[in-house]
Amino acid sequence: MAFFTTQERTKRFSLLLLDLEEYYLEQHTAYNLSSSSELRRIRGSFKVCSRSIIFDPQDVTEPIIKVPLRDCKKIEFTETDTDPFNQPNPPVISISCEQVIFIKEGNVIAPYRNERGPKMMSFELDVWNKTEDVVQTLLQLYRASCLDKLGDQTAMIAANLQSRLARSSFDKNCFQSVVERPHEECAAEMVTPLVSNPGHVCVTDQNLYFQPLNGYPEHVIQIKLHRIRRIYKRRHGLKPLGLEVFCTENELCSDIYLKFYSSADRDEIYYYIASFLENQVTEHTAESYMLQWQRGHLSNYQYLLHLNNLADRSCNDLSQYPVFPWVVADYTSSQLDVTDPASFRDLSKPVGALNKERLDGLLARYQGMPEPRFMYGSHYSSPGYVLFYLVRVAPEHMLCLQNGRYDHADRMFNSISETWKNCLEGATDFKELIPEFYGSDPSFLENGQNLDLGKKQNGKPVRDVVLPPWASDARDFLQKHKAALESPFVSEHLHEWIDLVFGFKQRGGEAVAAHNVFHPLTYEGEIDCDSIEDTDQRIAMLTQILEFGQTPRQLFTRPHPQRITPRFQNTRRSSSINSAASELSPASPCEDSSFEDLTEESRKMAWANMGNLKLISSLRIHKEAVTGIAVTRDGASIFSTSQDSTLKMFSKELKEFQRSMSFSNMPLSSCLLLPDGKTVACSSWDNNVYFYSVPFGRRQDTLMGHDDAVAKMCWFDDRLFTASWDSTVKVWQCASNGSSSRKRSQFELLAELEHDAGVNTLDMNPAGTLLVSGSKDGTVAIWDTRSYRALQQVHCHTGTIHYVAFSPDSRHVLSSGEDSWMKVVDVQTGTVLSSLKAEEEQRCFCWDGNSVLSGGRTGDLVLWDLLSGSVTGRIPAHSGAVTAVWMNDTCNAVITGGHDRQVHFWRLQC
Repeated sequence: MAFFTTQERTKRFSLLLLDLEEYYLEQHTAYNLSSSSELRRIRGSFKVCSRSIIFDPQDVTEPIIKVPLRDCKKIEFTETDTDPFNQPNPPVISISCEQVIFIKEGNVIAPYRNERGPKMMSFELDVWNKTEDVVQTLLQLYRASCLDKLGDQTAMIAANLQSRLARSSFDKNCFQSVVERPHEECAAEMVTPLVSNPGHVCVTDQNLYFQPLNGYPEHVIQIKLHRIRRIYKRRHGLKPLGLEVFCTENELCSDIYLKFYSSADRDEIYYYIASFLENQVTEHTAESYMLQWQRGHLSNYQYLLHLNNLADRSCNDLSQYPVFPWVVADYTSSQLDVTDPASFRDLSKPVGALNKERLDGLLARYQGMPEPRFMYGSHYSSPGYVLFYLVRVAPEHMLCLQNGRYDHADRMFNSISETWKNCLEGATDFKELIPEFYGSDPSFLENGQNLDLGKKQNGKPVRDVVLPPWASDARDFLQKHKAALESPFVSEHLHEWIDLVFGFKQRGGEAVAAHNVFHPLTYEGEIDCDSIEDTDQRIAMLTQILEFGQTPRQLFTRPHPQRITPRFQNTRRSSSINSAASELSPASPCEDSSFEDLTEESRKMAWANMGNLKLISSLRIHKEAVTGIAVTRDGASIFSTSQDSTLKMFSKELKEFQRSMSFSNMPLSSCLLLPDGKTVACSSWDNNVYFYSVPFGRRQDTLMGHDDAVAKMCWFDDRLFTASWDSTVKVWQCASNGSSSRKRSQFELLAELEHDAGVNTLDMNPAGTLLVSGSKDGTVAIWDTRSYRALQQVHCHTGTIHYVAFSPDSRHVLSSGEDSWMKVVDVQTGTVLSSLKAEEEQRCFCWDGNSVLSGGRTGDLVLWDLLSGSVTGRIPAHSGAVTAVWMNDTCNAVITGGHDRQVHFWRLQC
């Protein structure tokens, strides 16, 4: 479970015995002299807390005693007379009170027993000379508890705590190494569910330390910096003061959660650790996790866990506990059919909107409500709901939250089916689930501690949770429930629920339309508690917010894209130009000479080994930078264009340069081999497109179509797409007359796609239905080639975009710009899923949707893993910028061109 370690379960005293927002300040070994037997002295630990006194006896058969300071009448230091042998008796702390609370009687976790009426308690400390100081501390805290206003009480207690922290410091004798160098030390609190423990944080060049002021649960807590895998800033108590550290990639629970007293201290620790981890750990964003999930590299469970983490949800903060959806709607059948959509909940609606009859009543109330209006009077996640689910494994947390009592037996978590039914029909029950419902530990469904949780109205005691008929036991329930979460149906619809909880339907008009409006207090930034001048009102407002529940931080402001499932996967069409397949280079052990025998798995294997590219040969056939590369269908001839204004042809078979053609005195920007295999199109800075006949060895036509340089071209089904610096992409229809010649009169302008800046690059998806363009102002535009309508326009870069390309499945577009960023854009929503900052501009690339082979400005070929956002390899290639790259369909042969005028031929060696 998220809440505690096995070691903590065995501890008898717990900070959960304190009131909410109470501090444990110090402890002393002492004797309780208040036993009914005058001769009996009970040894134990006398604990001074900010609102109470707790005595924890060593004898576990004795109950823990708690005396609230507000119920005390007198606290005094009593010096007793000398004994018969004229030896001084130890001083005693005498406490007169009106209430004593007995906890864990018989060493059993059970509701607390309160004894009211006049009581006299006496305690004798082991260290006599400490007694008077302890009494003075208790009197100060007692005076605070007697103040009329809660705000004044809190302020006086806080002053006492800060004074203690200021008089102490981190014990540097706790360093693990004598050469360890401290970087920052400050006061902070370690946060666990419902409690905070004050102390000192120290971060060194090797470790992060926390030393509790009271020495509980241990003298010092140490985390090695090199073990840290994730670190998050947290909003705690509505303030940016929290910091959570994980030493694992996908675990639910963190290793430590710290709350600082100032944002500056928090940020200083965060940035120091983040800079230490910079070369070891990749910082993930919601978009980068989205990309991994969308492509199947993260399970639904893992993705939801990461989104919760990014949205400030933490297992250490019950007011912001991770929230997971109900996904199954069938809890009555004997078998759960995950292939039947009827077995699942509608993930496009919040829980409150699943029942139309109930929703109609809520909407009627909403319409008549004054501003600010809300549809639901309770939230889908709150501390009470979390503990409702977890009471069997976290009973002390429930007792802490509810002043030492359990809830009424009939209102407890008794049955999964009944809980789901109440969420559908209850007037105020709209709760979602917690991650434990999709985990592997079934203990929260079983009363393994034999807790007395009360009896229901029918006389039956509360025991294990009643499971659906389709589950044979609790472990079987979790396995089937998690299988449902990972099912194709949920995978196809989970983005709809994410839109509601973390996305664009969380707030504003979209939330209203989706019937997803909660109380204003639940939304981040809606209430500024610090602006409330009355201290009591401010504390009451904060308490209400924390107990009512909080909406996660909004992660997405545009529709979340759907997951790519096998049902929706597109298989990439092989273009005629790239069908040279393995014929381009000599056979290697990992090649297959037949294109038909190629599989997606072989391509993945080739990309996994892309770091093994070996240079086969080089040519220097141009006088200026190479700008484009094209290859014939049989792989026998390679064409290249250059800023030297020439088109060159190289014979692979003869291994020699064969032809050179100059069309004008202006640079050529790209080349394209048309599907007939006999014509090469070349774009030029002189505003024209030239067509070269391979059989006849001459220019056969010129298309004068733009008012500025033509930068790039695409071809599909007799349509030519040309991108120009004149801020347009033009679409031309080419009539086919069966001959190899293409006359000027045969090109008809079909459409002109307007841009706000010059267009520098473009690409077409394999099906020819989508076009993407990249402009000099950093905008990526995605167009429908049937309607010529702009589907998305996303400003991705600051400056010129060098290159854009669709992923093989057409779901994503990758762009690279002069700002050195590489951006992955979701085609469906226009969301930037991933942003990678390179050390230098990447001028061109090939990619398979997950991995990228790009050409850098300094001449290296760089291998990227988009899912981890890291560079996985670097291959020295050219002495100047890599300006063109071509890859065959088998992904085992690569041709590159560079600013150094060289053309390099590469082969993948397994």
